[in-house]
Amino acid sequence: MKKHILLIALFFNFLFASTLNLSITSSPSRINPILSNDTASSEISQWLFNGLLKYDKDANITTDIAKSYYFENETKLIIKLREDVFWHDGVQVTSQDVLFTYETILNPKVFTSIASNYKEVESVKALDKFTIEIIYKKPYFKALEIWLIGLLPYHILKDDKDLMTSKFNKNPIGTGPYILNSFKNASDIILTANKNYFKGKPKIDKIHYKFYPDPTTSFLMLKQNKLDIASLTPIQVDRQLNNEFYENYQIIETTSFSYAYLGFNLNNKKFQDKKVRQALSLAINRQELVDILYFGHAKVANGPFLPGTFAYNEKVKPIVQDIKKAKQLLKEAGYNEKNPLSFELVTNTGNEIRVNAAQILQHQLKQIGVEVKIRVMEWQAFLNTVVHPRKFETVLLGWSLALTPDAYPLWHSDSTKIGRFNLVGYKNKQLDKLIELGSTTVNREKLAEIYKNIFTIISNDLPYLFLFIPNSITVVNKNIKNIEPTFIGIFHNQIDWIKEDKEKN
Repeated sequence: MKKHILLIALFFNFLFASTLNLSITSSPSRINPILSNDTASSEISQWLFNGLLKYDKDANITTDIAKSYYFENETKLIIKLREDVFWHDGVQVTSQDVLFTYETILNPKVFTSIASNYKEVESVKALDKFTIEIIYKKPYFKALEIWLIGLLPYHILKDDKDLMTSKFNKNPIGTGPYILNSFKNASDIILTANKNYFKGKPKIDKIHYKFYPDPTTSFLMLKQNKLDIASLTPIQVDRQLNNEFYENYQIIETTSFSYAYLGFNLNNKKFQDKKVRQALSLAINRQELVDILYFGHAKVANGPFLPGTFAYNEKVKPIVQDIKKAKQLLKEAGYNEKNPLSFELVTNTGNEIRVNAAQILQHQLKQIGVEVKIRVMEWQAFLNTVVHPRKFETVLLGWSLALTPDAYPLWHSDSTKIGRFNLVGYKNKQLDKLIELGSTTVNREKLAEIYKNIFTIISNDLPYLFLFIPNSITVVNKNIKNIEPTFIGIFHNQIDWIKEDKEKN
């Protein structure tokens, strides 16, 4: 009788289990928090792993696997771990896992893009089973951010000779709210709720990633109400949705963590005169770019850091098109109808927005007598023959940014070296000093003040023409409750989501 009742209970749990239906366009390469460089790998990893720390809904750093943390002084950080965190196989998380993760990141046989973030770490030591001591070489402004990375299980990987080819990367064991149930290349991915998750079992029982390599298919499935959450393009929102769609879905629109820019080669004499850069900037109607390219689903960019971050300076106002002043500045720089300014703008194929933006810029700059020749190249050829060797006059590109901006890679004079990211050759000694000061500033209020000054200097110098910040457009099934959109998106409280319709799975 008891066995019969148990079978009935299991049947009803299966029948009424809730599923969050998502889509994925490519297969993860390595589901491993320190190796997840591609979008698919990062997306799946976020469900399976936790770091010592994390961002809260307002983009402030808070605890995750850590129970608490404090700075004993400006270079010594003490982190105490929770004692109720377990790996998916039931083994308790301890300081040994933290130490192992750190040592693995620094292992020369492990090729991870995050290793440079730990260059200022002097030592990491386990003081006891649940206490970690981290000593930095000097005060480090990313002293906390580097511990947001997901931890690796020592007990599983300690004897693994090559993490790069490890079976773990396809069959990971984490600490996160979901457990990998099934995964094959070019196929669907199933995650099931971790009933022993230290913050409580997620209220949605299963996450089903449906493999749709063609985004068009994903959009079609969304319109057929077969996906719960998806991203939309501006043209889809503006032109391709009907009333029935809005009955089933809510649209959530936030600022993305990226911007587009026109970059000058500042080693080229044409662009070393600031008046030329100012004239070109004043000739551009950025709002027109936003309206045409994104149907209004974007914002005008006016500097190197994003609105909402501590580094953004609200006192710097967006540049408004002024054709008359632009012509005057060009004339002062020595250009006129008999001697017009001309240059080549290079961008890449595979990005329709950039190609269209280039054409709009060409038209706008023509209004002040500037001749722009557009060259569009395949992405890898563009990088290898134009961007990396710095063989361009101007480039149209974009950057994705972290919640905690780091000005050094893009704006410090030292980063102008070949192979680094100061592609335009921008050098400013005053700015270098501020960047260096910021890198050793632990106090958040002081760091914000420094970065707002950095924002102002770069915006005034115009090594880039900052163009626009696209919006991130997400649609969510209205049957999912407890969605709380914030600056960092919607997934920050996913374990509290409830899907009210019960479906057979």
